[in-house]
Amino acid sequence: MTAPLSREAFRTPEGRKRAMREFALGDHAVLRALYDNSHEIAPGVFRSFQPSPAHLARWAKRGVRTVVNVRGDKPSAALFLEEEACARHGLALVHFRLFSREAPSTETLQGLRALFERIEYPALFHCKSGADRVGLAAAMYLFMKGGAPLDRALKQLSLRYGHIRAGKTGVIDAAFDRYLADARKARIPLTDVDAFLRWTASSAYDPARIKAEHRGKWWGNLLTERLLRRE
Repeated sequence: MTAPLSREAFRTPEGRKRAMREFALGDHAVLRALYDNSHEIAPGVFRSFQPSPAHLARWAKRGVRTVVNVRGDKPSAALFLEEEACARHGLALVHFRLFSREAPSTETLQGLRALFERIEYPALFHCKSGADRVGLAAAMYLFMKGGAPLDRALKQLSLRYGHIRAGKTGVIDAAFDRYLADARKARIPLTDVDAFLRWTASSAYDPARIKAEHRGKWWGNLLTERLLRRE
């Protein structure tokens, strides 16, 4: 079995060639070259799939100052190429890991709120496919920073961007469905961010239980787990 690519190996000519191969095939960059899943969600705020070095060069020319990688900072060809390109073009690279098959924790949601306040804009948020994790980030930006009602902000999690609610990735939707039901019953305004965060920190919200209860439909799971192989 081949050892994972290291930063040291990446700096060698052979390691760089390997990184490009792994990025194109293993990370599915060759498929992402066939379509564009980047969108402006608010003035100066963008969402996207994993950008290539060429994509990052174009984002820098468009004035983007910060790139937020919600895949996390696990060593990989995609990460090393992104780090290099961001450094070359003067882009701040921030890692904030989100998960596509878990109900977001209150710590994660509070962390996103703080993140939105501290980064420099214009900003680009991305995951791998530009569907699930970055959809969550985009929805929370519009809700927490943009003042949008939560139900409207959650349209960032839709099939338009490749998000499949019927698969295991629908656990994100299930978590917010719980809050929307409780908020409407209690007549809490859907623009009240503090009320939402208090709810996530209360016993009313149990991310582990929501994940355990969410199964998804067979065809949705087939798409996300077998065919699309979402991260």
